[in-house]
Amino acid sequence: MTAGMVIIGAGECGTRAAFALRETGYDGTITLVGAETHLPYERPPLSKEAMISTDAPAIKAIADATRLAELRIDLLGATSTTSIDRANRSVRLSDGSDLDYDKLLIATGAVPRKLPFAGLGSYCVYLRTFDDALAIRAHLGPGRRIAIIGGGFIGLELAASARKLAADVTVIEAQSRILMRGVPEEIATVIHEAHAAEGVDIICGDGIATIDDRTDGVRITLASGLQITADLAIIGIGAVPVTALAESAGLTLNNGIAVDAQLRTSDPDIFAAGDCCSFPLAVYGGRRVRLEAWRSAQEHGALAARNMLGSEEGHACVPWFWSDQYGLSLQIAGLPDEGERTVRRDLDDGAFILFHLKQDGRLVAASGIGQGNAVARDIRLAEMLIAKSVHPDIGALAAPSVKLKSLLAA
Repeated sequence: MTAGMVIIGAGECGTRAAFALRETGYDGTITLVGAETHLPYERPPLSKEAMISTDAPAIKAIADATRLAELRIDLLGATSTTSIDRANRSVRLSDGSDLDYDKLLIATGAVPRKLPFAGLGSYCVYLRTFDDALAIRAHLGPGRRIAIIGGGFIGLELAASARKLAADVTVIEAQSRILMRGVPEEIATVIHEAHAAEGVDIICGDGIATIDDRTDGVRITLASGLQITADLAIIGIGAVPVTALAESAGLTLNNGIAVDAQLRTSDPDIFAAGDCCSFPLAVYGGRRVRLEAWRSAQEHGALAARNMLGSEEGHACVPWFWSDQYGLSLQIAGLPDEGERTVRRDLDDGAFILFHLKQDGRLVAASGIGQGNAVARDIRLAEMLIAKSVHPDIGALAAPSVKLKSLLAA
């Protein structure tokens, strides 16, 4: 008998990899090791639906126990992995037992970046797990004062959720504007204005000097001297990949666990996927990136599974991100910072798409925002154009009367 496949990390990526192993025809043992007590669940709802639900918040499970049993996926919950023995192809678990593997997948994800202040107590919190979401939700309600440190996706989604529950919200962003990382300024401005219209106070360009985490809340003093008092401070200043296990095993690191286009680490029997790894992105000439995105985690899980079974398939997907706030849907295909010129397409009801191109006219990214699904179809078509390295006509991109599908066909 073979040792089987072991997956460390029972989140979106690891669980999808386990499913994909079965879908690809693998009939051996699959063990999914997860540190949380819950069944594998999706994380995007934690900053949205789990916050604003009128009922008791519930996890959005990726699969229930019955489905896992049907697929013969052994889930070891409330269990962490303490070390990897590469020579003997085994992992040591937190209960002291060892688990042998034929191939190993590390899908440990990322954790919130910590604010560099000592002594922060229970009123300064981070969001990563469902239990974190429950703790935050208990503080939200009419008249509650919430300070959110960080104007990125997580912080702004939490701000929108807190306002829907009638809390008073202040967002503190040290950089000159919100969504500085990866979102064009035109779109960030729309999001900023939407929050302002809903009563969120957004402070940009002012860092934190001190935080006094007291018994009844938090007092934040900014570099400008401005003081903000809150019942709770939620910190969302980015994420760092979970790499300690890989590092102690001697695997190569580079902005996460370094993997090749097949998601293979420096050990041919160990793969890494999802938020914890950096990989070469083929659509951008092999640029090494680390993506923190729900769909990327799904794609990585499936790709890693196929390659663990010997497929030798390279990563060929275009990155895609989204965020929903106040009925607005922001969607991005590709990496806008790859663009050197921008073309705007205006749609109905204030929606618009920015197409990002190289100087030679190759489309490398598209960013859109609008109510509901106003930009979804065009962003999907743009994603397909990007994957094909198309050099579309500039006038056609700008003209809403020209269907992007016709550019794809051409």
